[in-house]
Amino acid sequence: MCFKLLAYIWTGSASMLSEGIHSLADVANQCLLLYGIFYSLRQPSPDHPYGFSRARYVYALISGVGIFCVGAGVNIYHGISLLMNPHQLESLLVAYSILAGSFVVEGATLMAAITQVRKNATETGLTFKEYVLKGRDPNVVAVLLEDGIAVAGVSLAGICLALASLTGNPLYDAAGSIAVGGMLGVMALFLIQRNGDALVGRSIPYNRLRQIVELIENDVMIRSIHDVKATELGADTVRFKAEINFDGREVTRSYANNIDLEELLVRVKEIKTVEELNEFILHHGERIIDVLGVEVDRIEKNIKKASPEVRHVDLEIL
Repeated sequence: MCFKLLAYIWTGSASMLSEGIHSLADVANQCLLLYGIFYSLRQPSPDHPYGFSRARYVYALISGVGIFCVGAGVNIYHGISLLMNPHQLESLLVAYSILAGSFVVEGATLMAAITQVRKNATETGLTFKEYVLKGRDPNVVAVLLEDGIAVAGVSLAGICLALASLTGNPLYDAAGSIAVGGMLGVMALFLIQRNGDALVGRSIPYNRLRQIVELIENDVMIRSIHDVKATELGADTVRFKAEINFDGREVTRSYANNIDLEELLVRVKEIKTVEELNEFILHHGERIIDVLGVEVDRIEKNIKKASPEVRHVDLEIL
């Protein structure tokens, strides 16, 4: 960043200024994303019972707004100003050297970001494109886009400087500044839309939701499942909610398998009055409900084991 800004001062190139501002925006963006990560790791509180996982989306959204205002706005404004008041460029060898070094560094970080996104996409059962569009971790995607735009911006700045040098026309340099600002603006709008969508509550991918539903439907205790919702709360946190219709016969059978039925039969034969029958029903009815509670806990554990990203499970019994 500092070298690019020094190169702008040395050469007067608008493309170098745009790259310097781009790097400055990237640094500020990385700081915001890092703060969002630390903030999202805070433990749940009475005011925030589901934790702070969505803080990553909040700060990624703020980052997108900052890139749009600073990165895109300043570059486009400066490029337009240079179009209106062009001036000749000097000492372009310094600018070329800095751009070449930046291309190597930015290219290496871009490859690392691509590798990480591919890894995350594979873990979540998504394609690379699907993860970029709808993946839960906004930080990885933001870094990928920033590095991609950085490589494209450095390349474009080099081309525009070369054209300005070969033709003697500084308007190519101004056009490079505007183009870099435009790319930053498009990226910023994408990040704003993506993180805004996540903040208002986005469902998990259909294939992942279907896997959880099939796990529940295949359980012997379940008769049917209704009103299923699975919402992303953060980069690695999902809340799952469903209405469950239990098979009463299976629940009762589970209770019966854990008691002495012969002893129970003797107790039934000893019942002589309505009061004794009522007490008998209340006693065993309460124990059957306890079994139902155990089955709910078991199903919740099975869901979390099969899908570790599901941290909160709310099952309503019909």
